[in-house]
Amino acid sequence: MKRLYILLLAAATASIAFAANDGKNEFNPVETGVTSLSIAPDARGASMGDLGAATDPDANSQFWNPSKYAFAYSQAAVSLNYTPWLRKLVNDIFLADLSGYYKIGSGDNQAISASLRYFSLGEVTTSTEPDVVGQTLNPYELSFDVGYSRKLSEKFSMGVVFRYIYSALGFSDSYAGDQNTGASAFAADISGYYTTYPVIGRNECQWSWGWNISNIGTKVSYDGGENPAFLPTNLKIGTTFTFPLADYHNLTLGLDLNKLLVPTRPRRSDYPDGIEGEEEYINKLEDWRNMSPISGIFKSFSDAPGGAKEELREITFSLGAEYSYNQQFFLRAGYYYENEFKGNRQYFGLGAGFSLNVVKLDASYMMATAQTSPLDQTLRFTLTFDMDGLRDLLGRRR
Repeated sequence: MKRLYILLLAAATASIAFAANDGKNEFNPVETGVTSLSIAPDARGASMGDLGAATDPDANSQFWNPSKYAFAYSQAAVSLNYTPWLRKLVNDIFLADLSGYYKIGSGDNQAISASLRYFSLGEVTTSTEPDVVGQTLNPYELSFDVGYSRKLSEKFSMGVVFRYIYSALGFSDSYAGDQNTGASAFAADISGYYTTYPVIGRNECQWSWGWNISNIGTKVSYDGGENPAFLPTNLKIGTTFTFPLADYHNLTLGLDLNKLLVPTRPRRSDYPDGIEGEEEYINKLEDWRNMSPISGIFKSFSDAPGGAKEELREITFSLGAEYSYNQQFFLRAGYYYENEFKGNRQYFGLGAGFSLNVVKLDASYMMATAQTSPLDQTLRFTLTFDMDGLRDLLGRRR
């Protein structure tokens, strides 16, 4: 059976970095399927170094922390996001995302939300023989989810999301009788958000923290279950602190920590040479393949070959800041760090935004620390429509 494996997904999530330690390769990133689920969709979060677990709620909170919707200021909002991906390598890969929410109930403490993501890998031509033109394909990945969030107190809320995922990265070879139809999966998120307003000196500030466990779900497989892959189940924990600089001027500082809750795939180099080492490796690899997603979540905290040192390497962090003037003009900056042995994604983010009563426009620009990184010069654009502003505008016209 012949299949197309899209190697661009690996380039989308990591720059290749290798290092030697006593003759062994330490580069050992966590492997997952449907890696596009981990790409930040919106310009605001991306410009702050992929940060958003505890920032103020907006239309794109479905990705970062859906429990924030219960604290949203507007009755409803819809956001359209567009990201040209790997633009240094190709010009037809992109991520499009549509997200939104609506507050329900009379107590202003509940919200329903939804998002639709579409990740296109452009046009790919396959060939099984040299100098022979093969099939022309348009591989893609998409997901659709719905969520519900509710305040459990004046300062704390929780949220859940249910998600359907479809990944079409394979192709069917009619001559060989291969009828590959893509892979489907189901997943869920659970999250929490806490916010309070301490008074420091004469200034009322805002301190928030949040967490989100995302993509808890089934495995995906493109070959009838022979080689299933874990979804990118992720634990995100973050905090932000906002304080006024002067009238109408605010500054927000934030920190997010992330860890993939996926067991590390065994490597042959981590076991002794010889027959006994080979048998031990094969047994561990079979256990990894047969491990359930829930067992994998718990195993991910203690399975790294390098012990606690390597487990710490799997934690990424985002540090970001946002300046706002009268909640109408925004400047943002941030930094994202991933250990060089776990993917080596390290980049700065810059961005700006402008908000009117009805429409808000945001843009961001990514600068990778490595000039060879395919993520360098990534742009994102976000257009948000505020339903309260639209209702007020229509009311004034009447």
